[in-house]
Amino acid sequence: MEKQWWKDSVVYQIYPRSFKDSNGDGIGDIQGIISKLDYLHKLGIDIIWLSPVYKSPNDDNGYDISDYQDIMDEFGTMEDFDELLGAAHDRGIKIMMDLVVNHSSDEHQWFVESRSSKDNPKRDYYIWKQGKDGAPPTNWEAAFKGSVWEYDEATDEYFLHLFSKKQPDLNWENPKLRSEVYNMMKWWLDKGIDGFRMDVINFISKDTSYPDGEVQPGKQYGNGSPYFMNGPRIHEFFQEMNQEVLSKYDIITVGETPGVTPEEAKLYTGRDRNELNMVFQFEHMGLGDGPEGKWSNGPWKLTELKRILTRWQKGLEEDGWNSLYWNNHDQPRVVSRFGNDQEYRVESAKMLATLLHMMQGTPYIYQGEEIGMTNVAFDTIEEYRDIETLNAYKELVGEGKMSKDDMMSAIYARSRDNARTPVQWDSTKYAGFTSGQPWIDVNPNYTEINAEKAMEDQDSIFYYYQKLISLRKKHGIIVEGTYDLILEDSENIYAYTRSTDNEKLLVICNFTGETAQFDLPEHISYTETVLLIQNYHTDSNDIQHIELKPYEARVYKLS
Repeated sequence: MEKQWWKDSVVYQIYPRSFKDSNGDGIGDIQGIISKLDYLHKLGIDIIWLSPVYKSPNDDNGYDISDYQDIMDEFGTMEDFDELLGAAHDRGIKIMMDLVVNHSSDEHQWFVESRSSKDNPKRDYYIWKQGKDGAPPTNWEAAFKGSVWEYDEATDEYFLHLFSKKQPDLNWENPKLRSEVYNMMKWWLDKGIDGFRMDVINFISKDTSYPDGEVQPGKQYGNGSPYFMNGPRIHEFFQEMNQEVLSKYDIITVGETPGVTPEEAKLYTGRDRNELNMVFQFEHMGLGDGPEGKWSNGPWKLTELKRILTRWQKGLEEDGWNSLYWNNHDQPRVVSRFGNDQEYRVESAKMLATLLHMMQGTPYIYQGEEIGMTNVAFDTIEEYRDIETLNAYKELVGEGKMSKDDMMSAIYARSRDNARTPVQWDSTKYAGFTSGQPWIDVNPNYTEINAEKAMEDQDSIFYYYQKLISLRKKHGIIVEGTYDLILEDSENIYAYTRSTDNEKLLVICNFTGETAQFDLPEHISYTETVLLIQNYHTDSNDIQHIELKPYEARVYKLS
């Protein structure tokens, strides 16, 4: 396997608004992040992925950017950012920025000019179309509900927005626009940042014939995704971006690529493709989705999770690279989603961490995951802040498709705000996140679950993550070994091996709140075993037959 520093690294995602507030305005900021760098250094992470800190009107919490080369007032100044970059580098921590270039804010200067007249030089920086028989140009549905097209009276045309109407899509067909984007990327890289996580980056190439999408029964809008996901010129754009920008720097690049298959991911990340280092896929995030997607949250099967993760492990083992993650700013908390956030919160959080960190790929930790933060259940819809959640509630409850109670329980399970409640630092008011009123309420369980308590308890989830990270640095097999699933049909135990020529890892995880019997498959041979990590106190090196406790995880090194 080709050695690369980003293959050996562990990434920690910071959602700045909810991480740490330094000035009491209730909103996390850059100085707040600086104040917690020693905490992250102690955890052992190598890279911070910083969700957007750019100038933004905040329609979609910073993913609507009005100036790519300035900092949001609430977060601080460019001087603050430079201080963060220096302070992180001093501790050996790299900074990966969020790059949001499928769309901008409608308050970006480019769009202000673009919408001012049809003959403005920047008109073609965005996607404008004539209506069709008094209706929008296509029937596509936006990610946050409604049409993807917004009518603009001034020029009697519609502009495309795959997300909110305040997030018009950039027109990547325009070489001048692409050149502006590349120059902006170089500006940040010359400043010294260490890479980019690229937001919905496989949406930048659209099918320029703009056909209508298929309308599912009972739906008002068509599905446009076949015409904007992994579009016709996507690899051409990436190879140009690589040639113009990425290849000139030693950086990490990860693309957020919804709807991508392992075969397509190889095209994005293959070593001779000259595109990206890795991508985020979403197949395992769709487990339990029903007719209304995540809002019809249903049961999921362990065999299905195994099938998905194994497909990705095997699909990219020869060429390409996996991003390993359980949760992020758009997903619910892992211990609530795939674990047991009540009776076995600590055990199941450690088990889930074990399963992920022992796989091949670069692991991502989302803020608060390392202390076992859980989903939140606010009493009323008014306490939620996420545009996607609020729009879905309005549509699904408002149109009688779901009862209020069913919708609220779906929100408790899957809303993006589950990940966005403030990080729980200690048991003082507002969890030590802020001295003011936080922009979104703190999870009431902060007195029990917080970083201060975790740091005082040698058995905490925090120190378990710290150990997982240090094992990765110590044992090359965790980075390089080949993955093979065992006990494929078990609905209780997820077990797999990692192998190099002369050693093997055996990873065993009980996904249930009951005891489960593990029997070693006959084809796995060994002379001696060493227990590397476990989430219950045991020193047993017998791996033939193990009675696993609820949510128990063990990793053995076999030689």
